[in-house]
Amino acid sequence: MKEFPIPLVALGPGTHTEDESLDYLSLPKDMDTYRPPVLPEPEELVGLDQARDALQQVLALLERGAEGGAPGMVALGLLAPRDFRIINQVLGEGEASAIVQLGAGNLEVRVQEAVYAGVWRLMTWRHEEGRDSVLVDDAIEVGPVPSLFAATAAEDVWAAYPLWQGALPPNVQNAPLLVDEIRDQVSRWQAGQVSHVVNLTLLPVTPEDIGFLDHQLGTGRVLMLSRGYGNCRISNTRLPNCWRVVYYNSMDKVILNTVEVVDMPEVAMAAPEDLRDSHERLREVMAWLEAT
Repeated sequence: MKEFPIPLVALGPGTHTEDESLDYLSLPKDMDTYRPPVLPEPEELVGLDQARDALQQVLALLERGAEGGAPGMVALGLLAPRDFRIINQVLGEGEASAIVQLGAGNLEVRVQEAVYAGVWRLMTWRHEEGRDSVLVDDAIEVGPVPSLFAATAAEDVWAAYPLWQGALPPNVQNAPLLVDEIRDQVSRWQAGQVSHVVNLTLLPVTPEDIGFLDHQLGTGRVLMLSRGYGNCRISNTRLPNCWRVVYYNSMDKVILNTVEVVDMPEVAMAAPEDLRDSHERLREVMAWLEAT
């Protein structure tokens, strides 16, 4: 028998070897969901009329918000310590928090969303050198997002945009064009307009481009972290209606890096259906607590 002139190659399952391994981007594995707070027994509320009244006010504001009404505030500054503990226990801690630096008096507002979406706790602290921080104000705001965010962002806006002078820094390539695009969108933005999103993750930008972009947009005093499916970091820039929104997976690796031109990023806000759901949940809680 003559030799076959073409070399035989084995085919079929198990006969092929990979020269390269695929490196997939890790996706989030954990997701924060609603967890009902550990509630006090009804008898623990005996004599705590201030806590009851404050929670009833929150419930009424949620009902108003669920019907499209305006946000509202509930002041907590004069409550007794036992009333505070009950309110903390009923509200719990949700997935969103924020820090807002105020302009004077070394004041800082720490914001924590309750387990009821759209219910925000705002605690104002004064920092004094060499001393512990002092709580100077405490309140609950009910609404899609604390009004302090937009008010502070408006105060942070530059009177005039800084223009880069001289040669660009090394390895800065596409950032100047992106800055021009963002400033153009900012100048033409109108209330109610759909957000304009610049997806930096999909663009050919270098780390130096990102640094140059952030320098030209500026950094404001609002910093928010939303912990849902992974983490989302939201901060205002020094341009009007311009926000930096960066998403991370559960291992803190950036999976989406964006600039949004909008009055308030949607991811930062509680939706109308969230307010309706929160109203229903808190109504059930209050009905149980009143069953004494």
